[in-house]
Amino acid sequence: MTLLTAHKILIASAVALFVAYGGWELQNYTNGDSSALLRSFLSVAAAVGLAIYLRWVWLHRPSETTRK
Repeated sequence: MTLLTAHKILIASAVALFVAYGGWELQNYTNGDSSALLRSFLSVAAAVGLAIYLRWVWLHRPSETTRK
Protein backbone atom coordinates (compact mmCIF):
# COMPACT_ATOMS: atom_id res chain seq x y z
CA MET A 1 0.00 0.00 0.00
CA THR A 2 1.36 3.40 -0.91
CA LEU A 3 1.16 6.52 1.17
CA LEU A 4 -1.32 7.99 -1.30
CA THR A 5 -3.63 5.00 -0.87
CA ALA A 6 -3.51 5.35 2.91
CA HIS A 7 -4.27 9.06 2.55
CA LYS A 8 -7.32 8.33 0.40
CA ILE A 9 -8.60 5.77 2.91
CA LEU A 10 -8.22 8.21 5.80
CA ILE A 11 -9.93 11.06 3.95
CA ALA A 12 -12.80 8.79 2.88
CA SER A 13 -13.28 7.64 6.47
CA ALA A 14 -13.25 11.26 7.64
CA VAL A 15 -16.01 12.07 5.12
CA ALA A 16 -18.09 9.18 6.48
CA LEU A 17 -17.44 10.31 10.06
CA PHE A 18 -18.53 13.90 9.33
CA VAL A 19 -21.70 12.70 7.60
CA ALA A 20 -22.55 10.41 10.54
CA TYR A 21 -21.85 13.18 13.05
CA GLY A 22 -24.01 15.59 11.05
CA GLY A 23 -26.88 13.12 11.15
CA TRP A 24 -26.44 12.61 14.87
CA GLU A 25 -26.50 16.37 15.49
CA LEU A 26 -29.57 16.70 13.29
CA GLN A 27 -31.27 14.14 15.52
CA ASN A 28 -30.21 16.18 18.56
CA TYR A 29 -31.80 19.23 16.93
CA THR A 30 -35.11 17.41 16.56
CA ASN A 31 -34.89 16.55 20.28
CA GLY A 32 -34.72 20.25 21.24
CA ASP A 33 -31.04 21.29 21.10
CA SER A 34 -31.16 24.44 18.98
CA SER A 35 -27.38 24.80 18.58
CA ALA A 36 -27.14 21.26 17.17
CA LEU A 37 -28.47 22.51 13.83
CA LEU A 38 -25.41 24.73 13.39
CA ARG A 39 -23.08 21.87 14.30
CA SER A 40 -24.90 19.63 11.85
CA PHE A 41 -24.52 22.12 9.00
CA LEU A 42 -20.84 22.67 9.80
CA SER A 43 -20.22 18.94 9.87
CA VAL A 44 -21.90 18.38 6.52
CA ALA A 45 -19.98 21.34 5.07
CA ALA A 46 -16.73 19.76 6.26
CA ALA A 47 -17.78 16.45 4.68
CA VAL A 48 -18.49 18.17 1.37
CA GLY A 49 -15.15 19.98 1.49
CA LEU A 50 -13.26 16.77 2.19
CA ALA A 51 -15.18 14.94 -0.52
CA ILE A 52 -14.17 17.61 -3.03
CA TYR A 53 -10.56 17.31 -1.87
CA LEU A 54 -10.71 13.51 -2.16
CA ARG A 55 -12.05 13.80 -5.70
CA TRP A 56 -9.21 16.21 -6.56
CA VAL A 57 -6.60 13.82 -5.12
CA TRP A 58 -8.16 10.93 -7.02
CA LEU A 59 -8.00 12.80 -10.36
CA HIS A 60 -4.57 14.41 -9.92
CA ARG A 61 -2.57 11.51 -8.53
CA PRO A 62 0.98 11.40 -9.80
CA SER A 63 1.56 9.02 -12.65
CA GLU A 64 4.03 6.17 -12.43
CA THR A 65 6.21 7.65 -15.18
CA THR A 66 7.07 10.84 -13.26
CA ARG A 67 8.69 9.03 -10.30
CA LYS A 68 12.06 8.24 -11.88
